[in-house]
Amino acid sequence: MSVDRQSLIVWFQHLKNIKQIKKYGHLIYVSKRMKYAVIYVNQDEIERIEQKLLKLAFVSKIDRSYKPFIETNYENAKPDKAKQYDYKMGI
Repeated sequence: MSVDRQSLIVWFQHLKNIKQIKKYGHLIYVSKRMKYAVIYVNQDEIERIEQKLLKLAFVSKIDRSYKPFIETNYENAKPDKAKQYDYKMGI
């Protein structure tokens, strides 16, 4: 059973608060210079977790990733002739 996940970008004020952010989702990346963290959470829990994170004093703002909603099947994409030839050759 696959669970849909979405990332949240959490902007914070101090690096010492990373441990508290870890409790709310799967921590992927932390930028020390720009002071933000990327965490993955389940899509059905995203509203609740976002509200909890905003209540924390050290969190400045939260941005959602729109990657799950972007169409990745491209139309009118021209295939590369050289690659098609290589695939037919079995390379």
